[in-house]
Amino acid sequence: MITDESVREVIDTARIEDVVGDFVNLRRRGNNYSGLCPFHNEKTPSFNVNPARNIYKCFGCGVGGDPVKFLMELEQLTFPDAIKWIAGKYNIKLEEREVSQEVRAELQERDSLIITNDFARSYFEDQLYNTEEGKSIGLSYFKQRGFLKETMETFGLGYAPVSRDGLLKAATAAGHREEQLEKLGLIRNRRDFFYDRVMFTIHNLAGKPIAFAGRVLKKDVKAPKYVNSPETEIYHKSDVLYGMFQARQAVRKLDNVYMVEGYTDVISLHQNGVRNVVATSGTSLTSGQASLVKRFTENVTLLYDGDKAGIKAALRGVDVLLTADLNVRVVVLPEGQDPDSYMQQVGSTAFEQYLEEQRKDFLFFKADLLLEEAGDDVASRTTAIRDIGSTLALVEDPLKRAAYLQQFSGRLGIEEKLLINLVNKAIADRRSQTRKDQDREARQRRRNEMATKPRAQESTPDEDDWAHLQEPGWATEIDGPDNGVRVTAPTAPEEASAASDIELGHGYQEKFLVQLLVLHGHKEYDEATGTDVATYLTTNVADLLGDFDSERYREMVLSVMAALRERGKAPDPAWYTSHPDQDLRKLAVEAAISPYTYSPNWKLKYGLRLSQKAPEENHRLAAEIFLRIFRMEKIERKGRENAAEIARLEASGNFEKMRTHLRVQMKLDEMRMALAKELGTVVLSR
Repeated sequence: MITDESVREVIDTARIEDVVGDFVNLRRRGNNYSGLCPFHNEKTPSFNVNPARNIYKCFGCGVGGDPVKFLMELEQLTFPDAIKWIAGKYNIKLEEREVSQEVRAELQERDSLIITNDFARSYFEDQLYNTEEGKSIGLSYFKQRGFLKETMETFGLGYAPVSRDGLLKAATAAGHREEQLEKLGLIRNRRDFFYDRVMFTIHNLAGKPIAFAGRVLKKDVKAPKYVNSPETEIYHKSDVLYGMFQARQAVRKLDNVYMVEGYTDVISLHQNGVRNVVATSGTSLTSGQASLVKRFTENVTLLYDGDKAGIKAALRGVDVLLTADLNVRVVVLPEGQDPDSYMQQVGSTAFEQYLEEQRKDFLFFKADLLLEEAGDDVASRTTAIRDIGSTLALVEDPLKRAAYLQQFSGRLGIEEKLLINLVNKAIADRRSQTRKDQDREARQRRRNEMATKPRAQESTPDEDDWAHLQEPGWATEIDGPDNGVRVTAPTAPEEASAASDIELGHGYQEKFLVQLLVLHGHKEYDEATGTDVATYLTTNVADLLGDFDSERYREMVLSVMAALRERGKAPDPAWYTSHPDQDLRKLAVEAAISPYTYSPNWKLKYGLRLSQKAPEENHRLAAEIFLRIFRMEKIERKGRENAAEIARLEASGNFEKMRTHLRVQMKLDEMRMALAKELGTVVLSR
């Protein structure tokens, strides 16, 4: 393992302009350099190299980092390999230290598995090209598909003979252990697992063979058409897309990936010039595969065969791509065609033209498909609209989601506000289900831990634990109209004084702010900057103090801000309870004994709930969630008031003053959208 000292020497020595200059044609621009970005396709240089800060940044696609990250992203190198590459460039001798026997054994095991798989790949290739059986069966099949030898070598195609012990004998003779062959799924019960099949090699991003797929050629055989390697230490099917190694550079350059179902579709399209193509291998998409795609592009185009039943079944698997915030489009091929057959029929030029002309946004495609199937049946149409709303809820970017909603309301024939409510409910339901799943997993982990933990070591809950914020204090409440009167029913006699207070407007939220300041304001918010919770909160509500509904809570916040200036640090709970100002002291005590409770409207509107975390983390989490929604509520109300003033000025003909309010409204809307993105909710356009 490379020592920390050697890593530091490499990082300190590497110059960003030298490393990037090996891959990008750079031109000096003042103190910096610029060039065409290697991570996306562009004609005007937006890629910037800053020698003073030793970093790169593309203002077109947003990528950036240091020399090591550049190599890792562009060449898909691991961190150690990137360090070795730079060390070789600067002739730096790397020092390596001994690692534990367990770590060394694990690394050696992974390497040996790769080496054994590479032997199997070469064996299958040799059988394809150099045996009569392989040439007459396997090679003739691939040639019939139109594959050239260069293409077959690029993808590692081969042939597994009818013999059930050919690979076993060849591998053991070459020194590979049976134990590893079995672990990789190459043999089973001392017999070859793959036999009488053409073979497809599955590579990782470094181009190493990690698994295989075998296709049977004989018809009417009681065997699956394809068989695949099992999950191993080096192969996790849910994190792999077939052809990504061969496609990665084209995907990044063209900023789009075509996703098909089969191996031969990938190979055929690649050979005919469509290099940015990968296959799901007939399985449902996974979050790991979506994450893999996002490393190279945010744009996915699905190629579907022209079979409506098959398309509808495949729609469910696309949710994972939307959840990963990928832009998804669809191309439906003519009926009876798959990507390979259609490419062979029309040729590469007409095929690529068809892809460009027929590409549709996935959400509109799905909506049209479901609505067409529902027809005029009210019940079926209602179900379709709910399904579409659930899909819209998967779009993470609130700006993008808001744009969809504006278009979909007309397309579906329902009011935008109704559709927004439907989508927000779907978002809340999804989050609720996610939390339930997480809680279930957490409870199972705790049960497992308790089963192995001696009772004498069991700990009691810390007094300062925020477990009661797991479902943040939804006390029994009498809810009036929005922004109206809300009364919290007392939960204990000693809480009667505080709990019986009538809070007007945003009084509930302002009271919760005071609770955070009193109980947790002195705690650390950011270790790196030394910021405490009180500083974080007061800094971010200072511009809203004029909009507070409760003068008592506003005065409390002003007192805390003054104390921060004087003391240089946040006051602890004792400062509040012993303060000479009787009103402040009383307010602090009331806040401390009251149950934690947000406005009841927040739960409905934002699907709000705090996940239980360690005590030292919860005060930060609570502060952040509270602050975002607190600001959103204040800004939304100010927006409503400003909109009403715009209407009044327009009616009175005072257009000069109205323009000023319109500029204010634009700024407020920008702030609302930014906060909505952080909260993951939809806001209604004004």
